[in-house]
Amino acid sequence: MMKNKKAGYIITGQWAKKAFAEAKIYGEAVELASSADKTFSYIPDCSDLDIPDDLDYVYICENNTIYGTKFKTLPNTKGKDLVADVSSCFLSEPVDVSKYGVIYGGVQKNIGPAGVVIVIAREDLITDDVLEGTPTMLKWKTQADNDSLYNTPPCYGIYICGKVFKWLKKMGGLEVMKQRNEEKAKILYDFLDESKMFKGTVRKEDRSLMNVPFITGDKDLDAKFVKEAKAEGKLIVFIKDTHDIDSAEFERFGDLPHCLRDTLESELVDELKALENDENTISLIVTSIVISLLCPSKDRN
Repeated sequence: MMKNKKAGYIITGQWAKKAFAEAKIYGEAVELASSADKTFSYIPDCSDLDIPDDLDYVYICENNTIYGTKFKTLPNTKGKDLVADVSSCFLSEPVDVSKYGVIYGGVQKNIGPAGVVIVIAREDLITDDVLEGTPTMLKWKTQADNDSLYNTPPCYGIYICGKVFKWLKKMGGLEVMKQRNEEKAKILYDFLDESKMFKGTVRKEDRSLMNVPFITGDKDLDAKFVKEAKAEGKLIVFIKDTHDIDSAEFERFGDLPHCLRDTLESELVDELKALENDENTISLIVTSIVISLLCPSKDRN
């Protein structure tokens, strides 16, 4: 894709920053927009970007795992191909692939075990016209011409992905997944909007359905909560360094059974409410939650 060796990047979090830095190794990378000024707590307005005529493509990380933001409207790329990293929102909702040049992502969030990457590339972009020095096995055309079997692929990981694909279809497809994700995220966001102690860190219109960061607003209390939640190790709470704040984050995995996701989010809200009502302590006293892909569920076989 690098005809002119020049690409535009919209910087909305850590993975966009990393991609931007890597692009500079291979050519000129242009920062088109950024939300770094407010700790990546929003998605910048991308309706009328200053896009140079000689850009090869525009890159976004569509869902930002650490900062909990999501592009609800794709950037106006003014005719340039859009390349999107969708690792943390893959298969969470329907996607119109015709709006992209390339969609790619690791499967480890919503589809299967780490070690598999899925690439959806527009056919005219799958060519031998690549950067000089690109290894044969890393050319998309090599993989496409060989049905992704040019070399031995990660067979077990792909097998698990196949099982998840079949399960998703059985459950009703991506429209159903979107509805479920909206319902589950609403449980936590509604609590945070009403809470007197905790609050979300993301502008409401840019909130992710997959990742929900939150703070108390008091740095000492934030640090204490993060420390004790981490030590407890019984809730899906991931601790993220957001530069100027310590925050806790509830990370939602889209392919967990419906009943289990409901339990996880409801119990987290119950625990946060208990903390909010206790003025003397922020200690977490929670019931251990064990997650197993083999757990009994009406949703998943």
